[in-house]
Amino acid sequence: MKRRSVAALLALALAGCGGSQAEDPKTVLRFAWWGGAARHEATLKAIALFEKRNPGLKVKAEYMGFNGYLERLTTQIAGGSEPDVMQINWAWMAMFSKRGNGFVDLQQYERVLDLRQFSAEDLDMGRVGGKLNALPVSYSARVLLWNKAAFDRIGLPLPRTWDELFAAGPVFKSKLGEHAYPLDGELYDMILLSQAYVQQKYGTAYVDPKEARVAMSPAAALEWVQTYRKLIVNHVATPLPLRASLGGAEKPTEQQQDWVVGNWAGNYTWDSVVALRGSTLNKDQKLALGDFPTLPGARNSGMFGRPTVMFAVGRNSKKPELAARFINFLLTDPEAAQVLGRTRGLPSADAQFQILLDAKKIPALELAAYQQIKTQKRAGNIELPSPLFEHARMNKFMREVFETVAYGKTTDEAAAQRLVNEGNALLKRIK
Repeated sequence: MKRRSVAALLALALAGCGGSQAEDPKTVLRFAWWGGAARHEATLKAIALFEKRNPGLKVKAEYMGFNGYLERLTTQIAGGSEPDVMQINWAWMAMFSKRGNGFVDLQQYERVLDLRQFSAEDLDMGRVGGKLNALPVSYSARVLLWNKAAFDRIGLPLPRTWDELFAAGPVFKSKLGEHAYPLDGELYDMILLSQAYVQQKYGTAYVDPKEARVAMSPAAALEWVQTYRKLIVNHVATPLPLRASLGGAEKPTEQQQDWVVGNWAGNYTWDSVVALRGSTLNKDQKLALGDFPTLPGARNSGMFGRPTVMFAVGRNSKKPELAARFINFLLTDPEAAQVLGRTRGLPSADAQFQILLDAKKIPALELAAYQQIKTQKRAGNIELPSPLFEHARMNKFMREVFETVAYGKTTDEAAAQRLVNEGNALLKRIK
């Protein structure tokens, strides 16, 4: 089918309406996203470029920080007043589109979407009930970053195995003091790292990726808790109470003074924030990408990866084809790639990624992390997690259980029992 231009579609939309373009709601697309200043600025420039190419079309920007975004979007979707195009987390599809009907099926508009730019795996990440609910902007996974200078100062090589990681804690403590740790991370970071170890050993993550049930056995759940405790007791990872006393338990690593000067020498984090983590290190520090520790014979790396953010079209949109065209512009257009850069991670679309690569706009460390993740994906070592694992209520529950462990308010056995029994009950309620 021959593609129609946006201008032609607008002309059809305006025909017989009797009003000016400015007054016709069919000429306005609402686009909602969250982010920081850099993302906002780049996105507004991309919107201006799209509007310039399509006279008469107005994109209304609705943007904010992450806090409060989900709550606002939930209210809008419940009231049928959601934006035409919205940035969502991958896990939110399980909340808003349990059977694939919560968003527009983008497959209907493949004539205006260059889906060839995405791998079959990337497209499958946006499907629910056989319907293409969203397209991935980028893909991100957890990696280990190390301050090589800190390890050099105490004469240790960067950890490559779990045994080396656990052995590093006592060395940091003895040579640099109580305030020094090989690894820093928020509670959720350590929950994920501990899960990686258990997933490698037992072959399963906490939540079954296909069913709404806890996949870990009681023994695996117990070892999950014990692995987290081992990170803390062995002086490997910064304890939750310590982080809480230093400006808040969820204060980002790069804002921690002990990270800046190299007392905290590592971080388990998304590859999309590599540059942010390195931005505050003083001149004596040197950030490096670490190997992902993997137990011998493990069938899965346990590396936690999924789409960074996605774009979806609201099911109540009156102009879904125009919305799909706008998404296509943001995700595949060469000029849009130059404008948006890495503000939403490294692009999933082949052409946009290649443009940034050719223009040398991908720092070496970020590229190394991307290649490490890509190698793991190609080898089938990264299993797409259950979206229910990142469901807001599930996340709150897991944090609460591990907080009781961190503050010594429960035994490992009791915490593991809660993770299995109460976890299963919660999954049944939110599925």
